[in-house]
Amino acid sequence: MVRVDKSYVSAYYLHMPTIRSVTSSISIQAPPSAVLDLVGDATTLPRWAPGFAQAVRAQGEHWVVHTGAGEALIDLRVSRERGTVDIVSVDQPARGVFTRVLANADGSEYLFTQFFPDSVADADVQRQVTVVEGELETVRRLTEGVTR
Repeated sequence: MVRVDKSYVSAYYLHMPTIRSVTSSISIQAPPSAVLDLVGDATTLPRWAPGFAQAVRAQGEHWVVHTGAGEALIDLRVSRERGTVDIVSVDQPARGVFTRVLANADGSEYLFTQFFPDSVADADVQRQVTVVEGELETVRRLTEGVTR
């Protein structure tokens, strides 16, 4: 008889749960620096993400975003070195959107990741994805216009 160690069985139930994520991307005929200049500036949020930010104002080192549903206090975490721009809740930093600008030949690829709790209905996720796709098109239009 061979004895088998089954201590790993209880560890299986300790795994880290994940929630649904959706990443959208768009190719942009502008250098990464132009895309980062736009999306890394909180004051431009109403220009390219009006569904989220109708107005923005600084509050110390944070930003107050006026949304259709009220106000949100956010941090805009920009790393030009890594090409990242994360827009996160001050109170819940894991809650937000996480974006990245990558060089793509002479242009850029802009990736935009959102997370959705299991309680969000598929139709609501799809509506939000559609909004983001429109925002990405606006980023493309605004940044390509700068470089031409």
